Amino acid sequence: MIPVNDLSRGFKLYQDEYEEAALRVLRSGWYVLGHEVEDFEKEFAASLGEECYCVGVANGLDAIMLGLMAAGIGEGDEVIVQANGYIATMLGVMQCKATPVYIEPDEYYQLDAANIEDAITDKTKAVIVTHLYGQATRMDEIVRICNDRGLMLFEDCAQSHYAPYKGKNTGLFGKAGFFSFYPTKNLGGFGDGGAVVSKDPEIIKQVKILRNYGSDRRYHNIEVGFNMRLDEIQAALLRVKVSHMPELLANRDHIAQRYLSEINNPKVSLPLIAEGCKHTWYQFIIRVDDQDRFRDYLEKQGVKTDISWRTPPFLQPCMVEKYGYKEGDFPVTEELCAHIVTLPMMDHMDEDEITTVINAINSY
Repeated sequence: MIPVNDLSRGFKLYQDEYEEAALRVLRSGWYVLGHEVEDFEKEFAASLGEECYCVGVANGLDAIMLGLMAAGIGEGDEVIVQANGYIATMLGVMQCKATPVYIEPDEYYQLDAANIEDAITDKTKAVIVTHLYGQATRMDEIVRICNDRGLMLFEDCAQSHYAPYKGKNTGLFGKAGFFSFYPTKNLGGFGDGGAVVSKDPEIIKQVKILRNYGSDRRYHNIEVGFNMRLDEIQAALLRVKVSHMPELLANRDHIAQRYLSEINNPKVSLPLIAEGCKHTWYQFIIRVDDQDRFRDYLEKQGVKTDISWRTPPFLQPCMVEKYGYKEGDFPVTEELCAHIVTLPMMDHMDEDEITTVINAINSY
């Protein structure tokens, strides 16, 4: 059976380097906020291609919450988000006691700038763009609207490591970018991890304080902070992966290009790539009329698939209870969730495996 993802394959590609990095930390005797975290923060920031700063945190949700808090988002504020994004984006807003305001995506599954103006009220303080599936959002109009209306712009980059729009990597367009290093991500670790990236040193300074009990120095707490730190072992392992990202992204692109050129079935809609974007294929998303029938058929052919995600965030029980959302409120998102399917995509696939996936889809 071909899996949707097999994380052990990525480990085996550079096993010796990962093991050396983990042992280096274990032998060092320093396990929290040491040189590995500092070096990873510098190396990841440098790898994004423009001068910026990075703070490692415990996970992607913490990155969203801490970044918004550091920028002053709080109770009574409204933050525009896209309805088809992952629920972590909305939870990060809510944990700041602000309110997420949903808008529909465009044909590339990204935030549709045409829907922003109608969602703005006198309480709107920010827009969070979530770059989904490995493709950047078209940012020109979004940046213009935020500048014209005095709104802060943030980016949820949990699925878009090194995905550029017109040559600029995601995470560098707004006030701050929020990254997850969950193991499935293109830049994934071996446990939880995340980061806030910003060109604003004050944002970075405040996130560093908030992530470590609100302390600006040892045993001196100036904020009601949190324990949300990236640990040394994860940082050391991520440093290995950062050094190999060009070849890992090339592996995914090879798989995707074969899918794009060889899948030929009128019942299957392939992903669109927007002008100015270079897709990095965190996931390869197709659309079909009948998710369950399609997935059952592929599994019988030896191919696993997934759905990201069947229930949109605003229809999750916690959101319905708090905000009263109902089916039909965001029909574009609901239609997407009912028809998208995730194909196998991982750090390495054999040519025969790729062929098996393609043949199974073409025979459906």
